[in-house]
Amino acid sequence: MDYEAFFAGHLRRLHDEGRYRVFAELERIAGAFPRARLHRDGQSPRDVTVWCSNDYLAMGQHPDVIEAMQAAIGAQGSGAGGTRNISGTNTLHAALERELARLHEKDAALVFTSGYVANETTLQTLGALLPGCELYSDSFNHASMIAGIRHSGAVRKIFRHNDVAHLEELLAAADPAKPKIVAFESVYSMDGDISPIGALCDVAHRHGALTYLDEVHAVGMYGARGAGVAERDGVLAKVDIVQGTLAKAFGVVGGYIAASAATVDFVRSCGTGFIFTTSLPPAIAAAALASVRHVSAHPELRVRHQERAATLKRRLAAASLPVMPSVTHIVPVSVGDAALCKQASDLLLERHSIYVQPINYPTVPRGTERLRLTPTPLHSDEDMNRLVTALQDVWHTLGLGLRAAAE
Repeated sequence: MDYEAFFAGHLRRLHDEGRYRVFAELERIAGAFPRARLHRDGQSPRDVTVWCSNDYLAMGQHPDVIEAMQAAIGAQGSGAGGTRNISGTNTLHAALERELARLHEKDAALVFTSGYVANETTLQTLGALLPGCELYSDSFNHASMIAGIRHSGAVRKIFRHNDVAHLEELLAAADPAKPKIVAFESVYSMDGDISPIGALCDVAHRHGALTYLDEVHAVGMYGARGAGVAERDGVLAKVDIVQGTLAKAFGVVGGYIAASAATVDFVRSCGTGFIFTTSLPPAIAAAALASVRHVSAHPELRVRHQERAATLKRRLAAASLPVMPSVTHIVPVSVGDAALCKQASDLLLERHSIYVQPINYPTVPRGTERLRLTPTPLHSDEDMNRLVTALQDVWHTLGLGLRAAAE
């Protein structure tokens, strides 16, 4: 086989479809978010405004977080020393896990190197080792959840997105004696919708299933203490296993689960994605711990964040831009074509120094391509004015406004 020709041909098709991913090289500037510097070969760096960061609360540049990371590096060095099973369990890992368990009102928590690894490892481990396990997955679940479910080798069944009745139908037809897990998310990050957590948990428990809730796009941003949508909706106790991330609202990196002591210990003892991975550096754990504590203690961050998202939605709608319905902080603007979505992103960057990555297939279905905006507490009214004006210019240039009106 001509491997190079195969790779080149596949990449050429991605280019032809407008789906080839180009990464902008950005230099973050501590204390200046949402500003960053764009670097390109042969050109002087220039300032841009970032509108698509998952650092939702800008905690990645908060002084408390930076200070905690710097202090830990000075005290303990850069690395953890190995996997958690050999020499990589640190006092800061243990403190972070205790804090996360308290946040979600669970017995214990376990930290992983990323949210993806947390999802894949936990679902794979449970699905593979619970005898005859069946996994029930929302059709819109994240790729990491899908990977864990597939790799478990367990029977998997897909229920329609946020469809409680369909889940009930599938579970009612199953063998009552078999172990089951119902896996779903709270905030779905591309459409910005929220699952009916309480109702899904009630159906699952009625049929003897464990509930597994991915709160990665909600932790830090919803609930009185930032524990997520389950806390906001008063259903934390109904969720058996919560999975979250330290890389979005908490602004660092890493993932975790929180559950009963036995569940967490089972995954710790049997999950290969945990056992055989070098643990997070102590400085990362220190920064995440400082961030979780700060975010939990400052509900005004969540109030400001929701106000910014609501304000941006209103301004986009008032400007006749095709903002998609969303009940969360996610603000998707519909384009509907991969090539045009990439062109819109490029024009925003070149003409207006606004950075927004295009969202194309396979992240979203073909024909639903979009720009995904994520306002933060630090985006000002002037930032929003510039964004709306820039989008109007781009829509006019590409004929998107006329096309949307015709539809």
